[in-house]
Amino acid sequence: MHIRFTKMQGAGNDFVVLDETQGRLGLTPAQYRFLADRHFGVGADQILTVRPSPAAGVDFEYVIHNADGGEVEQCGNGARCFARYVRDKGLTGKDAIRVQTLAGVIEPRLAADGRVTVDMGRPVFAPERVPFDASDLVPVPQGSGQKWPLALEGQAQEATVLVAVVSMGNPHAVQLVDDVDTAPVARTGPLVEGHARFPQRVNAGFLQIVSRSEVRLRVYERGAGETLACGSGACAAVAAGIRLGLLDARVDVHTRGGLLTIAWSGSPEDSVFMTGPATTVFEGQIDIPDAP
Repeated sequence: MHIRFTKMQGAGNDFVVLDETQGRLGLTPAQYRFLADRHFGVGADQILTVRPSPAAGVDFEYVIHNADGGEVEQCGNGARCFARYVRDKGLTGKDAIRVQTLAGVIEPRLAADGRVTVDMGRPVFAPERVPFDASDLVPVPQGSGQKWPLALEGQAQEATVLVAVVSMGNPHAVQLVDDVDTAPVARTGPLVEGHARFPQRVNAGFLQIVSRSEVRLRVYERGAGETLACGSGACAAVAAGIRLGLLDARVDVHTRGGLLTIAWSGSPEDSVFMTGPATTVFEGQIDIPDAP
């Protein structure tokens, strides 16, 4: 199969974007994995697909596949690239678009300076809705939030980390660290991601507080490993930090790929807003082998 694609990145989180507005490509999980492969395919953290509006009041459908070929609910950096793509390709003339995802409808908005702001929806902290199995665990209260003890399987019995769990339409477990540069992301990230208490697996965030308005963040993403940036992870980390009483309502998040700005009032009735870059890297064509 011969297809056209666009390579994009948002704060270093990179994507292959596919246009299915004129018809489905019908790709299999193996073919998504091929596209994401950095040696044999194009190379990407996620594959983003643009589809026509599925319902009245919605402009497009936004479909996300991780590098492992699995479909996921949300990708914040991808949402910004999605908005930039449909505008640059002339698929819409709007500055603000409504986009259907598995997690619900989001509304990216393009600014005059080229950055994109996305209404990422309300954060959810109820463990059963993340989802997170909190049975038999005693949370540690802090601020208006709480941290949960998570024993890491395969480690010594005393190897327990405290995580704040939150859903931004996809599950996140955020732990506070003194320094993200020395945090054991490669070792601890997979243990948290695949922990049995997260039935849908989880994105593992490592959050360093610099000040009440500035943080540093690394994320070991579900199905992708550590990426240079994770938009929904930045939203989850800031929302968790605000609930724990550590952060103000507007926070600059320094990732290894660039700067994201996250804003949330702290009210459970209000959405989290994320602002950051979205850049086209190149256009291309590729032959995808038939799935085995």
